[in-house]
Amino acid sequence: MTSNEGPGRLADVFNLLPTSPGAEPLRQAVLACRTHLIGAAVFSALVNLLYLTPTLYMLQVYDRVVPTGGLATLVLISVAALFALAALAALDWLRIRILLRAGLKLDQALTSRILARAVDLRGQAPNAHVLREFDHVRTALSGQGTLAVLDAPWTPIFLLCCFMLHWSIGMLTLFGGLVLFLLAWLNERDTRPRIGQAMDAANSAYAAQESIAAQAEVVRALGMRANSIARQTHERRRAVQQQADANLAGGRYSGAIKFVRLTLQSAALGLAGFLVIRGQMTPGAIIASSVLLSRAVAPIEQLVGAWPGLVKAHAGWRRLIDLFERTAEADRARTALPAPKGRLSVESVTVRLDETGPPQLKGAVVALEPGQTLGVIGPSGSGKTTLARVMAGALIPSAGAVRLDGAEYAAWDSDALARHIGYLPQTPSLFAGTVRDNISRFAAATGAPSDEIDAAVIKASQAAGAHDMILRLSRGYDTELGAFGAGLSAGQAQRVALARALYGDPVLLVLDEPNSNLDQEGEAALMTALLAAAKRGAAVVIVAHRAGVLSRVDRLLVLKDGGVQAQGPREEVLMQLRSGPRNAAQEATAR
Repeated sequence: MTSNEGPGRLADVFNLLPTSPGAEPLRQAVLACRTHLIGAAVFSALVNLLYLTPTLYMLQVYDRVVPTGGLATLVLISVAALFALAALAALDWLRIRILLRAGLKLDQALTSRILARAVDLRGQAPNAHVLREFDHVRTALSGQGTLAVLDAPWTPIFLLCCFMLHWSIGMLTLFGGLVLFLLAWLNERDTRPRIGQAMDAANSAYAAQESIAAQAEVVRALGMRANSIARQTHERRRAVQQQADANLAGGRYSGAIKFVRLTLQSAALGLAGFLVIRGQMTPGAIIASSVLLSRAVAPIEQLVGAWPGLVKAHAGWRRLIDLFERTAEADRARTALPAPKGRLSVESVTVRLDETGPPQLKGAVVALEPGQTLGVIGPSGSGKTTLARVMAGALIPSAGAVRLDGAEYAAWDSDALARHIGYLPQTPSLFAGTVRDNISRFAAATGAPSDEIDAAVIKASQAAGAHDMILRLSRGYDTELGAFGAGLSAGQAQRVALARALYGDPVLLVLDEPNSNLDQEGEAALMTALLAAAKRGAAVVIVAHRAGVLSRVDRLLVLKDGGVQAQGPREEVLMQLRSGPRNAAQEATAR
């Protein structure tokens, strides 16, 4: 066995080193902190040994100095004790600093990976608070909980010292430790589910608050202000109440543990005094027994105090493992594929967003060649947006495959694939940052050359017919936007989002209701942009209801109840629709 196998096996027991597929980065991040944790454990050993200093000092003062009146001896042992206590304080500071460094190292190793995995939860419910849960883990690693865990193995050493003073002092300490351990176990059993419920309630309350803040205009316009505040207040009150219940439950045990510890210390003093009277111990052992007993049981009390944080950290770590397991494919090594031409193939794709409900898309088959344009129509709820999300790579199908130039989407690195796809969702979904940043998909954040970004941004904006509109903004391309594109009108946001979709000349364009907020001028610019993209060889998919943007497409696809009802050349599909009963798809085409 190597020197690292022992700690590794102990860590595996607590699932600190997960071995499940996809969770390897978590294991590697913990192992990267191994040196810090070993250093903190070594310093903890020295700190706990130096905690014997007051006991030894008192024994020497009472048993050597007082009976003999040796002032020189008093000075020497006082200097030695002062030096030992200074070393204890320094080592205690160092181990806290080392654990803080370990927390920083863990943060540097995992933050970007956690964010990437959260983004990779395509079609699954992402945990919006995953970084908050990771912070629970990092805080526990660098906090009092870890110190208590590192101090706990030294309890037997202090217990042995108690037995060395007298067997009865040792038995009192052992009995008290068992009682405290029982109280700690009861505390764990009682508070763990309460803390878990409090965490879930807090996450729900925060999510409701963020939703209301993000849609404040709608809340005010619909007269929902008082109702939203009441709902949010109720959610928060429930979360606070559950947190209070967890703290009250833990507080009962903390109070009981403190009572037992203080009683044990007093009992140790009384028992030691009795033994001194009987001549079975020296006077110096009276206070020494109380100090040793206190040090023996201190880690148990510390663990109970730090328990809520440790429970949150454990729950957060479990959720991180689950997140990494569900996105196990994210870090799979992939062969770099050549730039695609834009041949899209959707092969028997089924999407079921709710495992218990009906599928949103059923066995969809679509083929599109470079330079072709496809219009997707159908009644509300027919699966149009779901199909667009699948084609754009935003949603992983439950069954079937989506291919670009014959290569399944999963064969690509997600960012590499996205560079060849332009996607405009129903909601423009702009982000806080400048107009330039949004159009360039924040390319500057990863070090792309500024001049190349500027040229590509201007080119995309001109292709989208948005250049002049952007120049009329207060600071042009450098205009700062708020969250969700705050600062732009709906039509302006849609045109900026179209420029973002065209950024980098993608070979596949997927546009969901691209003209929903556009005026006649904007719609004309949209049609020009789409025809220009098709002319340069891009495959273009348009989900729309208004006929203006569908009148120039090459092909039509009609969806109904999640299935493909008809597809083919535009005129042929329209002829099929005219020959049958008039439905919502025909109404959309006719408008």
